[in-house]
Amino acid sequence: MAITGAHVLLYTPEAEALRALLRDVIGWEHVDAGDGWLIFRLPPAELGVHPSEGEARHELSLLCDHVSATVAELRARGVEIPEEPSDLGFGVGTRAILPGGVEVLLYEPRHPTAVQS
Repeated sequence: MAITGAHVLLYTPEAEALRALLRDVIGWEHVDAGDGWLIFRLPPAELGVHPSEGEARHELSLLCDHVSATVAELRARGVEIPEEPSDLGFGVGTRAILPGGVEVLLYEPRHPTAVQS
């Protein structure tokens, strides 16, 4: 099998602002695919499959080692994080609101992870 990676897409009416946040605030390395279309190198990733009782859906979660410290740093850099981290069972986390209303879960996992640093 020759699957070599995954490509995540975030859709937002504020694409330039979100690209700037990922580039300048979070600091992810990137390439320019042409005309300012930045493609970001993600940190190591894992994929989970959960059952649903309704429509199929997907979501993006960002893992971190110390969620409280990460939240403080992101807030200091202007990222909207409306609630304090809380116990989610599987970890401690909260949501971050990115430009254009893109919402992601930011959490410190308590479960075993498949991520290799």
